[in-house]
Amino acid sequence: MMNQKLTVLRLFSCLIFLASSNFASLFGQSPTGDTPQPPRKNIAVLLITGGCCHDYDFQSKAMQLAAQERGLPIDWTIVNQGGKGTKATIEFYNNPKWYEGFDVVIHNECFADTDDADYIRRITKPHYEGVNAIVIHCAMHTYRSASIDDWREFLGVTSRHHEHQSKYPVTVVKNDHPIMKGFPSDYKSAMDELYIIEKVWPNTTVLATSKSEKTGDEQPAFWVNQYGKGRVFGTTYGHSNDTFSDKVFLETLVNGIRWAAGR
Repeated sequence: MMNQKLTVLRLFSCLIFLASSNFASLFGQSPTGDTPQPPRKNIAVLLITGGCCHDYDFQSKAMQLAAQERGLPIDWTIVNQGGKGTKATIEFYNNPKWYEGFDVVIHNECFADTDDADYIRRITKPHYEGVNAIVIHCAMHTYRSASIDDWREFLGVTSRHHEHQSKYPVTVVKNDHPIMKGFPSDYKSAMDELYIIEKVWPNTTVLATSKSEKTGDEQPAFWVNQYGKGRVFGTTYGHSNDTFSDKVFLETLVNGIRWAAGR
């Protein structure tokens, strides 16, 4: 009789525990009273691309695949507008709230001769107010003809020309920065152009450099910039499909997206 009573008590206790567990799960709590973590939210990335000189479809797909392979959860929105010339405006920016809903905006466009100040400030203002960004390669020469410096200050560097294509060694100068985590000390770029940097803006921190084969001068190749409330990661590399097939470059780019998004 005693054994039967103990069995009934154990069964009753189990039923109470299961019931309390189910009740807690309905209200978003674990049986121990801990609040469960919400599902991890994907990073909302807007990729703006288009203009002259590069294979933007290949580059866009390479970035998406690189993030996927490295387990970075991203919801992509890709805007490829403006044609293949050097002077155009992107229709997407006509929406005054073009930036809303995005954690990071990647600028991979190439429109050197677009110089409309109001148009440019329509892009830079949201970044200054806190929209984080990645700027790649020809973004440094985009709006090069403009008289205002807003875009250049947003980039964190000023550049107006580049040198020949080569496989440039990259020297890391900020090993402790999360974007440069695991960057190999003996790395050489894929076949790419070296951009000449005329000015590094005050809120820019250079992460890595490459040396000119013509002058021997060190040129910033990877950096971060604080533009108002916005975090910006930039690289002058990204000309060729070889670069966008390079595992180290793609790893660094994904690290940059993660850093810009605060992940």
